Amino acid sequence: MRTYLKRAIPTEPADRGRVEDTVRRMLSDIEANRDEAIRRYAMDLDKWAEPEMRVPPDAIARVTRAMPETFKEDFAYCLRQVSNFARKQLDSMQPFEVELEPGITLGQRLIPVENVGCYIPGGKYPLVAAAIMSVGTARVAGVKHIVGCAPPRGPDGIFPPTLYALHTAGADEIYVLGGVQAMAAMAFGCVGMRAVDMITGPGNAYVAESKRQLFGTVGIDLLAGPTEICIIADDSANPSLVATDLLGQAEHGPDSPAWLITTSRRLGEAVAREVDRQLTGLPTAEIAAVAWRDNGEIVVVDSDAEAVEASDEYAPEHLEVMCENNDYYLAKLRNYGSLFVGEESTVAYGDKGVGTNHTLPTGKAARYTGGLWAGKFIKTVTYQRLTREASRRIAPIMSRQCEVEGMLAHQITADVRYARYAPGNE
Repeated sequence: MRTYLKRAIPTEPADRGRVEDTVRRMLSDIEANRDEAIRRYAMDLDKWAEPEMRVPPDAIARVTRAMPETFKEDFAYCLRQVSNFARKQLDSMQPFEVELEPGITLGQRLIPVENVGCYIPGGKYPLVAAAIMSVGTARVAGVKHIVGCAPPRGPDGIFPPTLYALHTAGADEIYVLGGVQAMAAMAFGCVGMRAVDMITGPGNAYVAESKRQLFGTVGIDLLAGPTEICIIADDSANPSLVATDLLGQAEHGPDSPAWLITTSRRLGEAVAREVDRQLTGLPTAEIAAVAWRDNGEIVVVDSDAEAVEASDEYAPEHLEVMCENNDYYLAKLRNYGSLFVGEESTVAYGDKGVGTNHTLPTGKAARYTGGLWAGKFIKTVTYQRLTREASRRIAPIMSRQCEVEGMLAHQITADVRYARYAPGNE
């Protein structure tokens, strides 16, 4: 049985029509008018009127010199962690060739995507670490050409740490360009950049919608919504620490869900009090308080098994476990973007550079997909090679399958091989 000590405030389904129509109109305009439309939107939406949108090498060098050494060292650590983990992921993928039957050889090849565009949002929080997660991972995967885009944050252009991050992570070209127009420019190849095969990166509702509408023209990583955190905790957990981690994600935005699942009513009540107490001194309480009020939930369950069931229904982007039997949850949980086992790990570590990727599924998408990883930039393709004898041996089988489906031209391609490879026709 589940008992809710706090429930999210029910909201009306979002009206997507206005966002969809706006994005569709912008993409059509950009596809037709290309650079002129890109520059018009850059001026209207980002107040960026510079004719050259590509960041020149001297500007990158200037920013690099100005970055504090501590930031450079910290960034290098995070980039190294994420890159090394991505390499391990890549190592887990293997090309192979196998002869399943005499004369029938089948194989798998791993081919990196050729060109990728990586978007880093500006907004209230410039997600500097996103450059590591997208550009850095794409570079490890073997992508040949990477375009980076980020919106201006004032008259000097891209937020300097973001510019440094894009360059250091491995972007070949960097453009001062934000929003829908950035996604469209990368997809269609505008303002001097080459058209890419895949676009990645988080953003607001308009950015997410542009990725959805551009899918097919290009590949995408994920359709991400508001960030989420869920914590499973029992009596062994520290209420103050649980509250701190819930609020740590709630500061992302007023629409960010924060959920607690607990086998202890005592803990649930203590966490509720702690959240209220900590909000009084939280620097970003103006945002986090609204997120907690509108989207926070505390649910008490009767058992570990029921906690797993409840969590899998939420299918959260980030899932922390603070329990005596953490290994049980590691073994049993199925639906999450990334799992943080034990109080020693926290979502902020994953967000900034412990090694795993922070581009993760939201909105219950963890039921059917994981997050961004090295393999996302790899095309797993197959091939087949047959001897004449094997081709003739299976031709009648394939011919009959074609006939069942009414695909008679397909059937002929099998039949002619049966005749062509008959003994004596060599």
